[in-house]
Amino acid sequence: MKRLLITIKYDGTAYHGWQVQQNALSVQEEFQNAVEQVFLKRLDVKGCSRTDSGVHANMYCLTLDTDMNITDDGVVLALNTKLPPDISAVECREVPLDFHPRYNCVSKEYVYKIYNGKFRDPFLEKYTFHYRYPVDVDYLDREAKHFIGTHDFAGFCSVNSEAEVKREGDIITFTFEGDGFLYNMVRIMVGTLLFVNEGKIKEGELAEVIASKDRKRAGRTAPPQGLYLNKVNY
Repeated sequence: MKRLLITIKYDGTAYHGWQVQQNALSVQEEFQNAVEQVFLKRLDVKGCSRTDSGVHANMYCLTLDTDMNITDDGVVLALNTKLPPDISAVECREVPLDFHPRYNCVSKEYVYKIYNGKFRDPFLEKYTFHYRYPVDVDYLDREAKHFIGTHDFAGFCSVNSEAEVKREGDIITFTFEGDGFLYNMVRIMVGTLLFVNEGKIKEGELAEVIASKDRKRAGRTAPPQGLYLNKVNY
C-alpha cells in the first residue's frame, strides 16, 4: 500500500466548493468519480482544505492510498482522461503513509483578483470581481500590512508572512499567506480593504478594527469568483 499526494487545479465556477455535498455538485465528487474509473474502486480522498462555492484553485493537494502498480506520471495522465475540462491533475508523488494533506501543511497562499476596468469584461466575469471605483494600490498595500502577525482574529484570520496588494494594468491582486484561515476570511479581508479604499474605514483605523474582533466593524464579504487557493506549502 502506498499513499499518493496529487496536485490538481480547478475552475470552481460550476461547483459548490471542494467537499462532497448531498444535493450539489462538488469538485471532490467529480475527482472521486475519476479516481474510481482509474483505480477500479471507490478510494477515500483527503483534501488539504475546503473551498467555497465558486472559488478556484491554482494548486489544491489531496491524498489517496492504493496498492495499484502505476507510475506517478501514469496517475496524472490517467486521471486527466477521466476528469472534466474544468479540473486538471498536474502532479503526483508518493509520500509517507502518515502524511496528511491538511495537517502537514505549513501555510497556504490565497490570491484575490479584482478587475478595475471602467466597463465589464465578459471574459473575466467568472474569474475576477469587477470593481469600478478608483483604487489607490500603494495605500491599500500599506494598510494590508496590518493583517500580518499572529492575531486572535474573530473577524479575520492568522496571516503570519504575507499580505500585499499589486496592480498589473486593470487587474489588482490581493495576496495573503498564512498558517490558518477561517471561513470566508480572505474575502472579508479584501472587502475590508475596499472599505479602506472607499474611506469607510479611515487611514490608521484598520489595526483597531482587527484588534476589536468585531465582525460588524469589518468590511463586506467580497464575492467568490475572484478568490483562488494559489499555493500550498509543506
